Amino acid sequence: MNYILFDTPVTRTQLLPLTYFRPVAALRCGIFTLKEKWEKSLKQPVSYLTESYLQEKFSVTYRSDNIYINSQIFPDNQLVTAVKDLQFGQKLVYNGQVLAFRTGLINYDEVSNFSGEIVYYNRQPEGIFELPDIFKKNADQIAVDFAKATRNKVSQKLSETNTVIGSNPVFVEEGAQIEACIINTEAGPVYFGKNVVILEGSMIRGPFAALDYSVVKMGAKIYGGTTLGPHSKVGGELKEVVLLGHANKGHDGYLGDSVIGEWCNLGAGTNNSNLKNNYSNVKLWNYKTGDYVDTGLQFCGMIMGDHSKCGIGTMFNTGTVVGVNSNVFGSGFQPKFFPSFKWGGTDKRDDYRFEKALEVAQAVYKRRKVQFDAVEQRIFKYVYQKVKNTEK
Repeated sequence: MNYILFDTPVTRTQLLPLTYFRPVAALRCGIFTLKEKWEKSLKQPVSYLTESYLQEKFSVTYRSDNIYINSQIFPDNQLVTAVKDLQFGQKLVYNGQVLAFRTGLINYDEVSNFSGEIVYYNRQPEGIFELPDIFKKNADQIAVDFAKATRNKVSQKLSETNTVIGSNPVFVEEGAQIEACIINTEAGPVYFGKNVVILEGSMIRGPFAALDYSVVKMGAKIYGGTTLGPHSKVGGELKEVVLLGHANKGHDGYLGDSVIGEWCNLGAGTNNSNLKNNYSNVKLWNYKTGDYVDTGLQFCGMIMGDHSKCGIGTMFNTGTVVGVNSNVFGSGFQPKFFPSFKWGGTDKRDDYRFEKALEVAQAVYKRRKVQFDAVEQRIFKYVYQKVKNTEK
């Protein structure tokens, strides 16, 4: 069977700014992206069905008979069985939400209107339905993914210079360098990917995942529910943070209950608030409604879109959303919504010229030895044109 993870316009808008540069299924929660979770569960490759400007980079594979799966949903054994059991022309539905359907070739604009025989699913699925779900559900997803990431594998030996507390497992992939650290697994497992570097004096509490080639700087304090995506670098204090990958928070400062997109850099001494002084619920900017929406959460820090940066000593308020390709700097707390392709801070924000933003992105890719090819440039330009008249 051929499996395709489909986005819908509503879902993509709900999860902006993190979906400007990727399909929903390329978001990471736990150790794996949603695409990787489904591939592990189905034991075969899956592809993306998303907006056309992303499709060249995130390809789709069609056959005459396909099962399309809602890209925001986490797989589990019961759901996987229900998906596999679908017959041609059927769709799996829970409480009005389409979880999957089986048909021939269908394009992105048609997925929301597929009509077929309804098969009712009897249990509420887990997934990423709103931005805070990524950090809220990260601890549980690390534990779920840990079992799959380490199945039929043998951990490398952890150096005796480290101190391990707790009975949950620590798994060390090949090439990882970890010395003179304190690792507490009482609340959940700890996973170190290939060639990670955890420098001396770091204190880490599970559930925690550091993916391939990520770096933890000396003396870092990392609480549970934190994932460092591939090629990320962190220092200071973190709690329930997801770095999607290729992102830097390399110095002291606090980051909590937050999600940081790819190719972001937080200057030294950057701090965010994740709890209001009056302990009331945090409101977060929502691209779908064009307004602030009550998250129902007491703890909610920052969502930062891809390619955004901030200067040293930057302060972000509780429930801040920073768009893509913005450069944030200046004294005082920054606005709770900082639009995409902007340059400045609290007092003044100017447009971030496309040519300059592109130049910076190319330099960042080159520094990491990643090619910024023609496909990347086309996506970059499309996003710039898309946000130019929609974010003020």
